[in-house]
Amino acid sequence: MAITFVNPSGLPEIDVYRQVSIASGSRLVFIAGQVAWDAEGVTIGEGDLAAQVEQSYLNVGTALAEIGGSFDDVAKLTCYVVDWTPDKMPPLLEGISRAAAKLGVTPAPPTTLIGVAALDVPEHLVEIEATAILD
Repeated sequence: MAITFVNPSGLPEIDVYRQVSIASGSRLVFIAGQVAWDAEGVTIGEGDLAAQVEQSYLNVGTALAEIGGSFDDVAKLTCYVVDWTPDKMPPLLEGISRAAAKLGVTPAPPTTLIGVAALDVPEHLVEIEATAILD
């Protein structure tokens, strides 16, 4: 594994991610923002944030697997959520939890959550991009 996660003393410890990742691999990989499309381009979970988060994470996992990686190689995630408000945190975390269970991982890389007005198509509620380091 080319990634080590750290929670520095003096910064809050967050349950769902670590504050810092240290990358030591030799290949820097950028995964385009993944939305809740299946392999045929059909939106999964229209109107359901948790379902869309789950599918987006699974799509990141699919992209990583294609290049011989996994969530263990992810150094940083960025999550864009349409019309973000704090009351959307429970379904966001539910979707992450369901995806993690299916992937058999605990995605804990540093994550930035950004509220946006809209994404590529109106039915998409979330988009997740990843930066990974592979040996």
